[in-house]
Amino acid sequence: MAIVKNKTLSGLLAAIIGFGVAPAFAQDAQPVTRAQVKAELMALEQAGYNPAYSHGPDYPADLQAAQRKVAKKQAEAVQYGPSTNGTSDSGAR
Repeated sequence: MAIVKNKTLSGLLAAIIGFGVAPAFAQDAQPVTRAQVKAELMALEQAGYNPAYSHGPDYPADLQAAQRKVAKKQAEAVQYGPSTNGTSDSGAR
């Protein structure tokens, strides 16, 4: 059972490294470290992805959805200026 889990985990990690969650990894010539892979996996799990179900019928779609959530969160974290969420009123009283 442990061998199957290790193969599943290593397959998942290979997929993450191959597809690259962060766009910056696709442009770097440096190899990805184990810590980076673990951080990416944790980010995907926080976004709702469960690696235990990687062989289910929703496998590609749920991984891609989690990748989009992580990418959106990373993009929001690097934006400058005030938050654009909320409402504003204009006009005369």
